[in-house]
Parts: sequence; C-alpha cells; structure tokens
Amino acid sequence: MQGFCQAARRRSTTHLPRRAQPSLRVNFHSDPPLRSSTFTNILADAAPPPVLVDSITEEAIRLHDGLMIPSACIFLDGKVFLWDVPSTLWSGWTQSQFKIFEVVRPRPEMLILGTGKSLALPPPFLRSHLSQLGIQLETMDTRNACSTYNLLSEEGRRVAAALLPLRPQPWQKTQNPTKPNQ
Repeated sequence: MQGFCQAARRRSTTHLPRRAQPSLRVNFHSDPPLRSSTFTNILADAAPPPVLVDSITEEAIRLHDGLMIPSACIFLDGKVFLWDVPSTLWSGWTQSQFKIFEVVRPRPEMLILGTGKSLALPPPFLRSHLSQLGIQLETMDTRNACSTYNLLSEEGRRVAAALLPLRPQPWQKTQNPTKPNQ
C-alpha cells in the first residue's frame, strides 16, 4: 500500500514544472534548529529579531551575534545605539537622554528601561514625557529587562530597550584622529 501512495504522488506531480511541485520542507527560521522538534512556532517570522541579548555579565551585555556592549545602550528598531547618560542614576538626567524617541518613526509601543543591578524607579518627568510620546514605560533591573525585551521582540512587538550596565562605566569620548598631510 505504501508503494502505491508514493507512486500516485509521483504521478500527480510529474506533469508540473519543477518549481511548481509542492515542497515538503518549510523553514521558519534562518538558523538551523538546535534539536529536532515536532513543535512549530506559529508566531515566528521568516527571520529572528535582529537584536537579541544572549547573556549579561558585570562587564558587558553580550548579544546573540557575539557583540559585547560594555556601556549603556538603546535597542531600537533592530539597531543598537550607544547611550551617553550621566554617571549617577537620575542625577542630572533630562529629557535629552530620550530625544531619540521623539524623532524615530514608528515609535515603539513600549520602552523597557533596565536600571542596572537593581530596580530604581525613574523620576516622574520621564514617565510623563514618554507617555506624551505614546510610549509605555516599563522599569526593571537590567537582567530582567533583557529577558523581557527578548520575549517581546520575538513576539513581533514594537519594543525598545534602554539598558544601563550592571557596573556603571564612564564614557571615554575621543576625538577623531586627523589625517596626516600627504
């Protein structure tokens, strides 16, 4: 009986051009699966989200592609931006640290703010400023912020993350080197 079904299937598709023959293999991700599974993620897009956090240590945030980010950063629209923030939490902070969310289109639905090693509630002006922009603010420690960001971005949500490192590190601004006269 099994041979009959295979022969019938071959006969029913042999008259079709090669590209029109049905394919039995469907790829949902660009990466090969780590293990064989009978489950299919129906929420998965053709490509995984471009920015995913792999791990976080005292020294840096490590992305899925291997990039290590040692300082404060913003994940927005599949891109990573280094974020210049004051060295002390909430002291000297203004709306200018969040200017990027005023100019980006489309704006994210939600901003996940990672405040370092522990949760530190932001000043009221920050929540009201982001609310006026139509962005919901969720504040948590950076480890939980990374996990939440991964989950929501894999679901396809328009989410951004503003992450402070576990151990604050000062920015070292440098001037662009001048080209020697030729």
